[in-house]
Amino acid sequence: MSAMEQHAPSVLHCLSGDFGLFLCFLHFSAIPATYMHFYEKLDAATRAANSLVCVGLDTDPAKIPAHLGTGADAVIAFNRAIIEATADLVQSYKLNLAFYESMGATGHDIIRKTLDAIPSQVVTIGDAKRGDIGNTSLMYAKAMFEDFGFDATTVAPYMGFDSVEPFLRHEERGVFVLALTSNKGSRDFQYLEVDGEPLYKHVVRTLVKWNEKRNIGLVVGATHPSELEEIRAMVGDMPLLIPGLGAQGGDVELSVRAGTTADGLRGVYNSSRGIIFASSGEDFADRARAEALALRDQINQFRTPA
Repeated sequence: MSAMEQHAPSVLHCLSGDFGLFLCFLHFSAIPATYMHFYEKLDAATRAANSLVCVGLDTDPAKIPAHLGTGADAVIAFNRAIIEATADLVQSYKLNLAFYESMGATGHDIIRKTLDAIPSQVVTIGDAKRGDIGNTSLMYAKAMFEDFGFDATTVAPYMGFDSVEPFLRHEERGVFVLALTSNKGSRDFQYLEVDGEPLYKHVVRTLVKWNEKRNIGLVVGATHPSELEEIRAMVGDMPLLIPGLGAQGGDVELSVRAGTTADGLRGVYNSSRGIIFASSGEDFADRARAEALALRDQINQFRTPA
């Protein structure tokens, strides 16, 4: 999907009337063919909302408030309501594709309609953790960036550079590579000692070398605050996607002080269940907004304003 195609639905939606088709054509033609570089868009979104909050749209149909009903329409209505309630408070939304792919072809339609509901200035992240041999990764990258049109995606680096490089070819999109994850099982492999230091540090140094196009970010869990501080020092101003706040027990103050740059940027602090499932009642959207606002303000207590 090109930048023009990505913006077309919002343009067409906004214009109507006797001259709607003509005006849409003029407006569509005026949209630049270039796409804002991911680092720039991330910083702009952070400043616009004064926020480092990333809302994880990990929408489990079984947890959707009963009054919305069931099926695809209920998931779409739920996601749209969450977005409408929180869009002015957040820097980004992250869709974990597993929750949608488990619904089959319907899930892909839900992803598209959810992305259509997100304001264009807000960053979108497709959390798929892909990574395979080169020609397969090439297709994964095409799906994430050209078909769905995500601003960024998550990638697993275990298979090495040729599994990540196809994503990096999309120079204006972000590629968040797993470095030190927030789950308990992260210690099974990521802390194994290699040449006198843990494996994750070798991964981090390698990612810095790979970042020639300045479109790589790292996934580093909030559940590892001391390591997060070390990693920030190693990578400079590279963006860090930091899951693990809320249900996983990550400490907000420690992770914000450790994970942001000196000017309070380049941290993407994800919260999913704690925001979107704050209530199972008809007030779910209002409660989600309250939780997103509280998290934004809590994070901002400990960051240097941009």
